[in-house]
Amino acid sequence: MGELFGTDGVRGVANTELTAELAYELGRAGAYVLCRNGTGRIVVGRDTRLSGEMLEAALAAGICSVGVDVVRLGVIPTPGVAYLVRHLGADAGVMISASHNPVQDNGIKFFDSRGFKLGEDDESAVEAVVLKNQKTLPRPTGVYIGRIYSNDSAVDDYVRWAAGTVTGDLSGLRVVVDCAYGAAWQAAPRILKELGAEVTAINTEPDGSRINVDCGSTNVSGLSRLVVENRAHAGIAHDGDADRVIAVDETGAVVDGDAIMVILGRSMAQKGLLRGNKVVVTVMSNLGLELALKEAGIKIFRTPVGDKYVLRKMLEEDASLGGEQSGHIIFGDYCSTGDGLVTACQLLSVVKESGELLSDLSRLMKKLPQTMVNVRVKDKLRAQESPELKEAISRAEDELGSTGRVLVRPSGTEPVVRIMVEGPTEEKCVEIADRLAAVISKE
Repeated sequence: MGELFGTDGVRGVANTELTAELAYELGRAGAYVLCRNGTGRIVVGRDTRLSGEMLEAALAAGICSVGVDVVRLGVIPTPGVAYLVRHLGADAGVMISASHNPVQDNGIKFFDSRGFKLGEDDESAVEAVVLKNQKTLPRPTGVYIGRIYSNDSAVDDYVRWAAGTVTGDLSGLRVVVDCAYGAAWQAAPRILKELGAEVTAINTEPDGSRINVDCGSTNVSGLSRLVVENRAHAGIAHDGDADRVIAVDETGAVVDGDAIMVILGRSMAQKGLLRGNKVVVTVMSNLGLELALKEAGIKIFRTPVGDKYVLRKMLEEDASLGGEQSGHIIFGDYCSTGDGLVTACQLLSVVKESGELLSDLSRLMKKLPQTMVNVRVKDKLRAQESPELKEAISRAEDELGSTGRVLVRPSGTEPVVRIMVEGPTEEKCVEIADRLAAVISKE
C-alpha cells in the first residue's frame, strides 16, 4: 500500500481527508497514466453518498483537464462500472464509493480497460503523479479539452448482462433484498424480478445520508426478521456499492461469503464448471470452508485480504471462483471484480435447481468458532510491529496448536488493526482475541 492507495483505492472522510482538490488531482493523474496517448474515455460511477456528487464533479474536471472525455454513469454498483468499461470500450473506469464504510467516508477506485482494479504498479504511477509530478501534466486548450457525457442506459445495460449469467430462472422463489440505501437500489430488485422471483425490496431509497446505516450486508437483523415473517426462501443483503453480498436463509440465519463459496464451488464442480477444481479465498476464510471444499475434492488457495488479490491469484491459477468471507465473490467466467448481484443470482439459482432449502445447503460447511475484534489505533503499522504483540501472538498460536489459528493485520481502509482468532470453542477465541486487543491498546 502506498501513501494514498489502500487495499481498495483511495479512501477517507469526504471533504477533510478525501477532498475535492485531491479528487481533481487523482482525476488528472489517473487520466494521464491510464490514457497514455492523452486522449480517450473514462467511465465514472458513484454510490448514493451525499459527497459523491462533489467528488464526481472534481474528478471529472481533473480528467477533462488533461484532454480525456468522461462518461457519467450516475448511481450504479461498482461491478456495473467494471462491466461498462469493457462494454463501452473505455480506456478506464472510476467508482466513487466507500463500500460498506460509514456515510461520512468516501473513496475513489480505478479500473483499467479490462475492468480490473489497478495493480500496484499503476497505483504507484498515479500516486507518484499526484504527489510529485502534477506540474508536468498537459493542459490542452480549445477543442482539445475533454468533454463530459452522460450514459442514461448504464443500469439497464448492466442488469441485462448480469441476468444473462444465470441459466434458467428464479420463478417460485420468494426473496427479500436489502439495498442498503446504496448503489443497488434500482438494479438489485430489478434483476431478481426479471428472473422471475417474487421480490420484497427494502432500503431502496437512494438516500445517501442513510447508506449502510443499520442495514445492508453489515447489519442483517432487519432482513432476517422480514425473511421469516414473509416466509421467504432467502434474503439478500448488499453493501453500499453492491460489490458484495451476504445471504440469509429461510430461518433468518446468516449465510456468509465462505458458506456461499462452498455452496457455489461444490455445485460448479458437480457441473464441471469449476476449472481445475480450484477456489481462491483469503486468509480470513474460515477453516471450515477449507475442510468442506477438500471433502469435495476442491483445492483452495489463500491470498491477502482484498478482492484484487483474489482476482490476481485466480488469473494465475486459471480459477473460475474466488472470494472473501465478507461476501466479495468473483466469477472468473463473467466478472472482473466482486459482484454482489451476480453472486446473489447464482446462489438463488442453486437453491432453485437443487430444490433444497438454503439452510440445508449452508450445512455443507461446518464453521469453526471464530472471533473478530477491531482495535482503533493512531499508527497501524507501528502497532502491528510491536515486540510485545508479536510475543503475545506467538503464545496464542502455541496455545491453539493445530486446533485453530490467529491472524492480526492492519486494515487497508480504516485506522484499525484487525484481530481474527479461530479455535475449538467460542470462549477460547474470545479470550485470546481480548488478550491481543489489550496488548495493542496498551501499545
